[in-house]
Amino acid sequence: MKGRGEMGTGRALTEPSRRTEVLGEYDVVVLGGGMAGMAAAAAAGRDGASVLVVERYGFLGGMGTAAGVTNFCGLHANVHGEIRQVVHGVTDDLLGRIDRLGGLRAPHDVFGKTWAQAYDTAAFKIAADDLLEAAGAEVLFHAVAAGVVMEEGGGRVSALLIETRSGRRAVLGRVFVDASGDGDLAAWAGAPWELGDGEGGMLYPSTMFRLNAVEPGAAEARAWEGIPAIMAAAERDEGIRFPRRTPIVRPQKNSIEWRANVTQVANADGSAVDGTDALQLSRGEIEGRRQIRDSFAFLRARVPAFRNAYIVDIPPQLGLRETRRVLGDHVLTEEEVLGCASFADTIGVNGWPVEAHVAGDVLFKWQDIPASRGFNHLPYRMLLPRGLENVLVAGRCASMTHMGQSAARVSGACLVMGEAAGAAAAMVARGNAGVRDVDVAALQERLERSGAFLGRMD
Repeated sequence: MKGRGEMGTGRALTEPSRRTEVLGEYDVVVLGGGMAGMAAAAAAGRDGASVLVVERYGFLGGMGTAAGVTNFCGLHANVHGEIRQVVHGVTDDLLGRIDRLGGLRAPHDVFGKTWAQAYDTAAFKIAADDLLEAAGAEVLFHAVAAGVVMEEGGGRVSALLIETRSGRRAVLGRVFVDASGDGDLAAWAGAPWELGDGEGGMLYPSTMFRLNAVEPGAAEARAWEGIPAIMAAAERDEGIRFPRRTPIVRPQKNSIEWRANVTQVANADGSAVDGTDALQLSRGEIEGRRQIRDSFAFLRARVPAFRNAYIVDIPPQLGLRETRRVLGDHVLTEEEVLGCASFADTIGVNGWPVEAHVAGDVLFKWQDIPASRGFNHLPYRMLLPRGLENVLVAGRCASMTHMGQSAARVSGACLVMGEAAGAAAAMVARGNAGVRDVDVAALQERLERSGAFLGRMD
C-alpha cells in the first residue's frame, strides 16, 4: 500500500466497457457555473443557442458563492485618476438583479486606488438563477464532469461525460466552453496547460468565513483599518504567527455582517495546496477551518468591534486562486497587465492589479495610477486552447502566465471572458466553422451592442 499523502497505489484495473445514456444535445455546453460560466451561458442563450450549464453544486457563482468570496473585484478601474466601472453587458443585468433583491453594497475603497463591491450570497444565488432562466439557458446542478469523447481525428470534442445522482450521462454539444476554473475539459481534450510558476509554486488558496453580530457602527468607523496594526503588535510582542499578513476584513451589505479573508492554506512543507490533487485538497479543507478557528479567536479577543461576534458561515469549499492555466493562441502576461496593453481582438478589459498570494503575504503590483488608463485589453485569442477547434476557455483557467493570472483571475475579468466566450460559441454553433473562424469584428460589435465595454477609448 502507498504511504500516506500519495495519490494512488500504483496498481490499476480495467473497467468493463459500458454504454452511456445521452442526456441531451445542445448547441453550447458550458462546464462550470461560476462567474465565467454564468456569463457564457447567458450570452449564448440570449443569442438563440440551446445551452446547458453543468455545475457541481446546487447553485451558481463558483468561487463567489461556493468559496464565500462575496465580493466583486475588477468591475472597476482607475482610469487616469477617475475610478469607473469598466465591466458591463451581462454584468449589469446580474448587478441589477442582486440590487433589486437588496443584496448589493455600494462599492468600497481598495487601498485608495480602486473599488470592489460586496454582495449578499443568498441574493446572488437567486439573481443568478433568474439571469440564466431569462436567457433560456438550462442548468444541470449536482453534476460532476468526468471526461470527454473526441471526434475521430482529434481536435473536436463531441461529448462531455458527467456523473449525476441519476448515474453516468453524456452531453453532446456543437461547441464547449470550459469555465471549470481548473481547465478540466480542455486538459482532457488534449490542450496543453501549465500549473503554477513552472517551479511548483502556485497562488495560495484561502478559506473565507463570515461573521455576524459585529458591533453596530463598526463599518462606519472603518474598524478594519486597525486590524493590521493589532496583528503586527501581537507578532512583535508575543511571537504570534499568522498564516499571512495583509488581512482583508470588510463589512457586507448588512453592516453587522462582515467577511474575513485572513487565511492561507499550505501543505506541511509550506507549498501551496494544489487544487487538482484530491488528497491535498482534502487536507487543505481541514487546515483552512483550523486557521479560521484560531483567527476568529484572535479577532474576537483583540478587536473590540468583534467581541460579541460569531461565525455565521464557512463556505462549502476552499477558495482556489490558481490551478491549471490552459495555453491558448495568446498568453496574457504580467507585463501586459501592468503596461495596460491593447489588442486588436479585445473582448473587454481587466482593471485589477497583480495580486500575488505568496507564502505568508499578499503582494500587489499596480498599473501606473493615475498616469495610465488603468486597464488592459483581454484578447479573444486567450480564449482559444491550442489544438482544439470547438472549445473555448474562460475564467481563471484561461490562457495566462502565472503572474498575469494573478490579476485577471478575479470576477470582473471572468465575467468579461465568459460573456465573450458565450457569444462566440453561439456564432460558431450557427455554422460548421471552428472557434478560430469567428469574425472578431462581428463579435466585438455584438458585445458592444449588449453594453459591454471593450476598452477602445480612441
